[in-house]
Amino acid sequence: MARKDIIVPELQAGGGNPSAYSSRKAVEFLSPTVIKHLKGAFSATSGGDDGLDRVEAATFLDEIQHISRAQQPPAFLDKEHIDFNEFLGYVASSDFSALGPPESYDLSYPISNYFISSSHNTYLTGNQLYKIDVWDGAPRTLIDDTQQGADDAKKYHFRKHLPSSLASHIPQGLSKREASPAPLPSSAEVSNKPTPWISSSAAMRAEPRVLHGHTLTREVSFREVCGAIRDTAFVTSNLPIIVSLEVHACLEQQEIMVEIIRDEWRGLLVDHNGAHSLDPKLPSPGELHGKILVKVKHITSNTQCDSRLSAISRNSYSSLSSEEEDLIEHENQGEIKKKSKILEALSRLGVYTSGYHFSNFSQPEASIPTHVFALSEKALMSVHETQTAALFSHNRDFLMRAYPKGFRVSSSNLDPVVFWRKGVQMVALNWQKCDEGMMLNEGMFAGEGGWVLKPPGYRSIDGPKQQDPAPAGPSQADAIPHKTLDLRIEVLAGQDIPLPIGDDKPSGFHPYVKCELHVEKPSERSGEPIEGGGRSKEGEFKMRTKSRKGIEPDFESEVLEFKGISKVVEQLSFVRFKIQDNEIGKDALAAWACIRLDRLQHGYRFIHLLDAKGVESHGVLLVKITKALY
Repeated sequence: MARKDIIVPELQAGGGNPSAYSSRKAVEFLSPTVIKHLKGAFSATSGGDDGLDRVEAATFLDEIQHISRAQQPPAFLDKEHIDFNEFLGYVASSDFSALGPPESYDLSYPISNYFISSSHNTYLTGNQLYKIDVWDGAPRTLIDDTQQGADDAKKYHFRKHLPSSLASHIPQGLSKREASPAPLPSSAEVSNKPTPWISSSAAMRAEPRVLHGHTLTREVSFREVCGAIRDTAFVTSNLPIIVSLEVHACLEQQEIMVEIIRDEWRGLLVDHNGAHSLDPKLPSPGELHGKILVKVKHITSNTQCDSRLSAISRNSYSSLSSEEEDLIEHENQGEIKKKSKILEALSRLGVYTSGYHFSNFSQPEASIPTHVFALSEKALMSVHETQTAALFSHNRDFLMRAYPKGFRVSSSNLDPVVFWRKGVQMVALNWQKCDEGMMLNEGMFAGEGGWVLKPPGYRSIDGPKQQDPAPAGPSQADAIPHKTLDLRIEVLAGQDIPLPIGDDKPSGFHPYVKCELHVEKPSERSGEPIEGGGRSKEGEFKMRTKSRKGIEPDFESEVLEFKGISKVVEQLSFVRFKIQDNEIGKDALAAWACIRLDRLQHGYRFIHLLDAKGVESHGVLLVKITKALY
């Protein structure tokens, strides 16, 4: 089958690529307002002289910028005298970014010891209920959550675009069970289908499709999705990919899925025929370089459907209502009792990521090294309140996936940090929505390749490194030392700030900077109900500057200060900067950045901004940062 060339879109926020890319770039232009503030910093360091000597330069880098001697730029220190233009050369470089480079961390821990950038309904680019846009073929995350729907009576080609006015006619409370199968295709339609797969009954079948079932969203072929993943999965990182399948296809269509997966991912797929399958323990990311893992529901061989059930499935619409419904019982089918709707051959592809239904942490499956429990945000909040210590302990050694509840029809997101603090490795987000949840995901994974090693205390007790400190206790509350934070941000000036979406008049732009701290709440540690139930929201602590004017604003060294913030885990706390337009009604978002606290650098820095859509911009914010943890 001929494949079209894949067009890679511009970098968009979510998985950490645009933040990392923009922070590595040099700033090509410095505005007069920015230069004014930099001249003041230079003069204060040089004591009013026209340049810095070697000692003054080292003092500036060491005491103000907090750059260790080993990391200080040699070109900056090798000179006896540094004038202002040479100082600006350092300022314009990537070394001046507020986002520090990611640490070079160990990839030898089992995969349960990492947070993994994850998505939900990866193929959608708009509203998951009625927006007809679909994935353009370029994966933007490490976890591709793919819902399968295939039926003999469905056409294989894309549905035509539907007018946006139909959105107002969508019935409330539409569920998968309320929709009826599409009418059978005509003989002409059948003859126009691609070369068919011939089943045991000699029935001609189209290949499976990927879609958000029973909505107005458009489908895309499963083969094209697999091919696109193959072609782009390891372009920016060689770390492994996990493809999560939510299967709504009949058994014969699942056979096609297995064929397509093996064909499209030949040489990349981790399966039972590979070398890794002999070890029941979880492998490390370092052992899975360039590999694709499949997460799919686990079944045992004795649940494989017999020929009679296959005949039934060929003549009826087969679907699972959600990931939470792991076993379907056919009613009134004579001697046919409980039958799996997952093909054994497909289930066997889940070598290290087998999906099991969660009941409690005492069930036998909870001790299987390769199991994955997938829970909705609501279910996880319930487990947090009833089994908080067991939840955290489980996630040290075994994989868990959290996903947004189904009623988020606007594709809004949960707060991923709440679930990361529970040790949940895969927190799936709606990537088509650039909201607080996606901003935090961008901050977590900026330049990390989609995998971040958990902090000590969150890792397996029997990890590969004997020097890892033993957890202080069994729960989130005492697994890792908490600290107190003092943070002072002096906002100096902005440059080339992007305008809000739909605004094209800089003269009417009145920006202000809002700074938010996302830190752990006491209820997260205690097992008490968490305010908001894990919904994404503004940070627990927030401050803002006065409003200024234009896209080159002078904030006149206004200070935003947070003092004595207790119980902070640096690796799981975030600072979010938002530039908003002060206007009547809701203040529109113009630009933003989100930085994990342990990567927020000291001193005079440029914060590289993404626009309101999460796309890299030329905008920067000049600040002076003072951070203390004790």
